[in-house]
Amino acid sequence: MSIRTAISTWSGDLKTGTGKVKLGSGILEAPYSFSSRFEEGAGTNPEELLGASIAGCYGMFLSAILSKDGFIPTSIETTARVHLGDGPKVTLIELSVQAEVPKIDKMAFQTYTETARDNCPISVALSAVEKKLTATLKQTA
Repeated sequence: MSIRTAISTWSGDLKTGTGKVKLGSGILEAPYSFSSRFEEGAGTNPEELLGASIAGCYGMFLSAILSKDGFIPTSIETTARVHLGDGPKVTLIELSVQAEVPKIDKMAFQTYTETARDNCPISVALSAVEKKLTATLKQTA
């Protein structure tokens, strides 16, 4: 399989220092800081990047398991809200998925969404963190 790389640099102390994250592909390079992580300052933060990672992984995994059984999704939109609690520690990831999947009933869809939550590679890597899921099946035309 593949190996992916990300690079982080940090200069200074925790509160006044600054950092930069860069993806190995070069597609993203973004600043981060104490204020972007613990307050509402400009820039990104590790939890936001973690959210993007699990949301992307989850959507692809859900598509894969649905498609394997003949349910080709028209669209899947996943939102991940990563909670940073005391410690600091990631305490909860809330996944919300809205999908349009022709020819599937709500109960089957719910089963697939839960399977994806529990088995996508990033979710498995984050098994120590509680994950809540809200799944909505959109009506197909």
